[in-house]
Amino acid sequence: MRLHMHAADVRHLVSRYFLELGLEPDEVSDLQENIRIDRGQCVARCYRVSEMFAMWLIDCGVLQFYDADGEMLHTINLFTELQPQRAAA
Repeated sequence: MRLHMHAADVRHLVSRYFLELGLEPDEVSDLQENIRIDRGQCVARCYRVSEMFAMWLIDCGVLQFYDADGEMLHTINLFTELQPQRAAA
């Protein structure tokens, strides 16, 4: 069995935490997403808004939030935060 998280669920979680970290709804609605591909596989997604960003390290199941200076503000273990769907291997 393999755990699978949907990108849309993680995007929603990122938006929610950006709001909790003090960003305005207008800022969060302008969320920009970049995908990092290594050897043909998606390994990370980066979400930028205003002067903050978040990075989802897909294989680790970790989502980290940073301020404009690169200081880590918050870390989430997505394997425990989201209820991942199970997909057959």
